[in-house]
Amino acid sequence: MEQLKAIILAAGKGTRMKSELPKVVHRIDGQCLVDYVIDAAKGAGAKDICLVVGYKHEVVEAEISHQDVQYVLQTEQLGTGHAVKCAGDFLTGEGETLILFGDTPLITAGTLKRLKEYHREKGNTVTVLSAMVDDPTGYGRIIRDENGNFIKSVEHKDANEAELASHEINSGMYIFDTKELRQALDLLTTDNAQGEYYLPDTLTIIKNKGLKADAFALENAEDITGVNDQQQLAEAAKIIDERKKTHS
Repeated sequence: MEQLKAIILAAGKGTRMKSELPKVVHRIDGQCLVDYVIDAAKGAGAKDICLVVGYKHEVVEAEISHQDVQYVLQTEQLGTGHAVKCAGDFLTGEGETLILFGDTPLITAGTLKRLKEYHREKGNTVTVLSAMVDDPTGYGRIIRDENGNFIKSVEHKDANEAELASHEINSGMYIFDTKELRQALDLLTTDNAQGEYYLPDTLTIIKNKGLKADAFALENAEDITGVNDQQQLAEAAKIIDERKKTHS
């Protein structure tokens, strides 16, 4: 069996929440936002889970209900690629690694399983979870050729006009071949509009090696919706409540 790991990015402060608490420990129905993500990762088969923490990390570690996760500290925020690099020591061995966000409580084990199955079926080295949305403003875009084949993922700030026309967005969630992820992280540079280490650049690095990078598009963006402010927290709580009723 392939070994599946998960890295969950949970270092952000979440200034728009207008709260002293780190964003990922805000609660819905008694559970921290990040607990929902850990549940989804475990449900998809992830045995080892590592949280990249930063802002008030001791609060995050105290609030989370899961005791069996590892933590690494990201002392400065230099982009998503840097956050994953911080967990470099966790990326040992063979198998696959999921990259997830601590502020997306709507992600489900079912969606992550579908991502994993698609990734394996297609023989991909990396697969990004994407979705079609009406308004893609601010999101990284998935760029495909005329036959629908994945070309690249480009950040909103770095995209040209043609690329901005894409309504398929990069959720920031991925499944990687662990060994290839390790190698690609070593090759990341900060040569971009933000001067940060972008995780999506690993897709191009992997593709340039002649390996398969791809995107798995969800019909519905609900599962990948992040929580950035109190209104989005309330909306996510409503969806989780409805889901619980449907499954009860």
